[in-house]
Amino acid sequence: MPQRLLILVLLEVLLGWGAGVSAQAQGNGPGVRGARAAALGNASVALDGDAWAVANNPAGLGSLARPTVGFYAQNRYFSAALNVGAAVVALPLGAAPGPEAAADEPGAAPVGAPATPRAWARRGVVALEAQRFGGQLYNETRVGAGYGYRLGQISVGGRVELLQISIEGLGSRRVALASLGGQVEVLPGKLTLGVYGYNLGQARLASYQDERVPTVLKAGLAYRPTAQVLLALETEKDVERPANFKAGVEYRPVGALAARVGVASLSEEISAGLGVRLRDFGLDYAAAFQAALGFSQHLSVTKTWGKGNGKELKIKN
Repeated sequence: MPQRLLILVLLEVLLGWGAGVSAQAQGNGPGVRGARAAALGNASVALDGDAWAVANNPAGLGSLARPTVGFYAQNRYFSAALNVGAAVVALPLGAAPGPEAAADEPGAAPVGAPATPRAWARRGVVALEAQRFGGQLYNETRVGAGYGYRLGQISVGGRVELLQISIEGLGSRRVALASLGGQVEVLPGKLTLGVYGYNLGQARLASYQDERVPTVLKAGLAYRPTAQVLLALETEKDVERPANFKAGVEYRPVGALAARVGVASLSEEISAGLGVRLRDFGLDYAAAFQAALGFSQHLSVTKTWGKGNGKELKIKN
């Protein structure tokens, strides 16, 4: 019984912590996907070329040029009841125009290397994701499909998902959600604006007190002043709660290594992490600290296939 009480208290804190944590933790909000986003304070709405864009902003899928699979694990405050696990598969549709496919992450090419022409899938990118949060007492399971399409400097994307929430002794509830996003390269290769609306239909969980899945709106910028540096800014607003402001910095001293720091205002959380790219594999880790609740850890792994494999590292060497 004491363990159950502790878990309930933690869930209550997470789901109601001034809303900031509820949106960034699970709490049937969009949550965090990928350790890179977690290290940047989850300021991810303007990031592209990343398979985890399927949940952070599907419009970013449109810049993904190669098939990718990824796995993500998160633990909050050393409690097994707050674990998150997710897997994603992203498939470009149609050959990318141009002689070479683009790098998976803008800025991942080695410092000083000749600029690689950016290209993207002719018919867009489709992605499937499965994710689970929680333990036996309370858990959320979701299965989602996303699509992103890029045309020139503009990308659009959407996602539909089935969310199941289960509470031991009370049963389960399933709802369908729909979300839309967009990105615009205001200054090509330098400045990107991203917007995302999660659960635009305001899906209802229960008729009692008109309980609904949160509708969350996000807008942000990604600015690359140099090939080594990325600055990410974002504001996130649950329509019923205060806004959360997030910021992150990514620095790549070499193409295969990235160091990141981030901060989120409403959840009062700071974060840091590292990313390593070895040929077709990517490994990212992030740790975050919240003064009242403690540490969280994030780990993600990706694997890509197709043309351009290892191109970035070969150029350097």
